[in-house]
Amino acid sequence: MSLHIKPANTCAFDQISLGEVMLRLDPGEGRIRTAREFKVWEGGGEYNTSRGLRKCFGYKTAVVTAFVDNEVGHLVEDFIMQGGVATDFIKWRDDDGIGRTVRNGLNFTERGFGVRGAVGNPDRGNTAASQLKPGDIDWDHIFGKLGVRWFHTGGIFAALSTSTAELTVEAVKAAKKYGTIVSYDLNYRPSLWKTIGGLKKAQEVNREIAKYVDVMIGNEEDFTASLGFAVKGAETLGHIETDAFKAMIETAVKEFPNFKVAATTLRHVITATKNDWSAILWHDGKFFESRQYPGLEILDRVGGGDSFASGVQFGFMEFNDAQKAVEYGAAHGALASTTPGDTSMATRKEVEKQISGGGARVVR
Repeated sequence: MSLHIKPANTCAFDQISLGEVMLRLDPGEGRIRTAREFKVWEGGGEYNTSRGLRKCFGYKTAVVTAFVDNEVGHLVEDFIMQGGVATDFIKWRDDDGIGRTVRNGLNFTERGFGVRGAVGNPDRGNTAASQLKPGDIDWDHIFGKLGVRWFHTGGIFAALSTSTAELTVEAVKAAKKYGTIVSYDLNYRPSLWKTIGGLKKAQEVNREIAKYVDVMIGNEEDFTASLGFAVKGAETLGHIETDAFKAMIETAVKEFPNFKVAATTLRHVITATKNDWSAILWHDGKFFESRQYPGLEILDRVGGGDSFASGVQFGFMEFNDAQKAVEYGAAHGALASTTPGDTSMATRKEVEKQISGGGARVVR
């Protein structure tokens, strides 16, 4: 049974995401605490999927977000424009000159190496995106008049504030009203929830949003923390057995029968720069597993899960095929982990080469 996805010729956009886009400051091979220079990129868990679908797979995408109308806000906008993602739905807020009332988000991220894990140090309090609230976005115009095939958002944006949680609920309800497929990446971050109600609030918010989700994405921690489902048989976090994840998904889809797809990457962290990588996807009562990527060498792991999500979205929108969706997701996520920055630098041709078992020989 395939997903009921709107035809491309009936919609202005293939996909739209809702989320915060931050300026990432990357110290390269060094540490944040000792850096003397940073490479800058844009990135955001929800936005990264739109960027991947546009640059890797050529789909028409847009992002719904907010920035302060100053030089930093327009720098991030410029990155988004370079990525080909439409900026039509960016909300601009007046600059108060100091960032006392509203500001743009920064994300200092070091990649890690060997036994030293990656480190993220976000600076995103009181940002423009975190102040978005119900009523700010004309969803009837976006989903009803323009038309969107797929809408994606996630647990990072929902956790930014009470108002972003409310806006997320408003958005997924509107998408469902107009027949747009809704995907949601749980992306549980304890640090985001700890001052606004902790685990209890995270589950309250995410379980409400889950009622309107068609495609739920998340690893074992996401499903246990965000939705309250136990994982039996998982010995260590980050190394869940496939059978344990299957059992958890079967429990989840019984409680949320609206889930048409549930998917996750399966990542066993050997070191920060070497992971066993694969993916699994549930659809229509069956599980579909990707090819294995044992000992995948990692340059920058940030954004690998987002590239998995965009590959899954592409697989369904292009082929409406669950096996292809999990294969495109796993291959795209693997390739994104081999380049710096949050966003994918892969091409569709490279993704399909990985799916077919292509190696890393020099291409001349």
